[in-house]
Amino acid sequence: MRAALRRRCWATLPARLRFLRAVTVSLAAALALLLLLAGQATTGTWDAVAHRDAPRTTSAADLNLALNDMDAQAANILLSSGNAGQGRLVTPYEKAVGFYGAARREIGHDLRSLAVAAEGDRADERTVESLTDDFAEYQELLGRALENDGRSGSKAAALADYRTATDLLQGHLLPDARRLVESNDTAFDGQYARARSNLSTQLIAALVLGALLLAVLGVLQWCLARRFHRILNPGVLAATACTLVAVVLGAQMLSASAGHLRVARRDAFDSVVALSRARAIAYDANADESRYLLDPERRDRYARSFLAKSQQLYGIKGATLATYDAGLAATRQAYHTDRDDLRFTGEFRRELDNITFSGERAAAEKTVDAYAVYQRDDRTIRALLAAGKQHEAAEFCMGWEPGTSHAHFGEWMAALDKVTDINRAHFTTSVREGRSAVGTMLPWAGGLLIAAAALTALGLRPRLAEFR
Repeated sequence: MRAALRRRCWATLPARLRFLRAVTVSLAAALALLLLLAGQATTGTWDAVAHRDAPRTTSAADLNLALNDMDAQAANILLSSGNAGQGRLVTPYEKAVGFYGAARREIGHDLRSLAVAAEGDRADERTVESLTDDFAEYQELLGRALENDGRSGSKAAALADYRTATDLLQGHLLPDARRLVESNDTAFDGQYARARSNLSTQLIAALVLGALLLAVLGVLQWCLARRFHRILNPGVLAATACTLVAVVLGAQMLSASAGHLRVARRDAFDSVVALSRARAIAYDANADESRYLLDPERRDRYARSFLAKSQQLYGIKGATLATYDAGLAATRQAYHTDRDDLRFTGEFRRELDNITFSGERAAAEKTVDAYAVYQRDDRTIRALLAAGKQHEAAEFCMGWEPGTSHAHFGEWMAALDKVTDINRAHFTTSVREGRSAVGTMLPWAGGLLIAAAALTALGLRPRLAEFR
């Protein structure tokens, strides 16, 4: 049967021409369909990246930060309030009250967003439910602490409630929030890996189909030249040119999409996650300073916690609070001499190892410089307290005047935000350019393939007419 079919398709020149025309149209249609489906899938990927994967990861990171900020501001309120208002540090107190309310509202918003994002993922749904329940209890404890703090002579009761609240935060709320960050980021990473793999497969398939289509057009041109003694058939030649341009555009669309996706995820968003994590850790470390001043019974615990978070940000092997500054200066100098020097680790190292964009390295290094100033301020706070100057230590810790620890913390966070903004901007640009690559190249590639099929038919029509 196959032999009979082959004879029918290839026995005569008109049969061969019709067969090659059918193969050309079929391959052009198949390539156009492949590019259309690939374009739709890529557009869907960009929609998921921009409206689901990235936002739910950043929402979880924002929740982590807001929880740390709310607890830090509660500590600052208790530390600056005095005794039922007597001896109050007015500016630090008023600022802390304002930031406390803002953080609480942000947490409520993030929990609602994460609840919607978690739908369908039972593990994340349970985590969000646990966070919501624990946050309600946490708010109640802090509310009771602040209420007790407003009564004369009730500072001890307020501190007891605050201890219970911050233990709940550290034991349940923050681990759950970090788990959501990791879960959502891992889901994003899986989506990215699948999309990149699909784009690679689609690119290979498009090139194979394009090569086959060009080969068939070449055979068709050869058959026409051999039988009709013409070097080139204008219609088939035009179809070949259209096909070649369509294959180039389709390949560019797929490879550009893969490139923009890599920049969005690996170069930009990996840094956004690391920097968001660093910001949350920084707020928690800053809260440890307030807790250290507020709660004499737990000072050793909060000093160890501050050091542990410092190591998470900028890890120096074997460092203590007494040796950390010297280690920080030495490792920074070593890094400036050799950027591959690995004597420090942590979130800052993760960012410095992922420098991609113009201005990013200078901004990241400025962030580390601001961090070094903040770390030196911490030793000043501890030295003032050790000298019995608790009021001066609290003022230096929470003051808003230039040169205070809080002012330097603000400068550090501003520097950190600048690095994050650079990466966010490039993430947004990559998403926009990835969409544009599909929207611009796909219609042209599809139109050219339709034109190739039509030109092939038109080019063959006069030749086939000769056999009627």
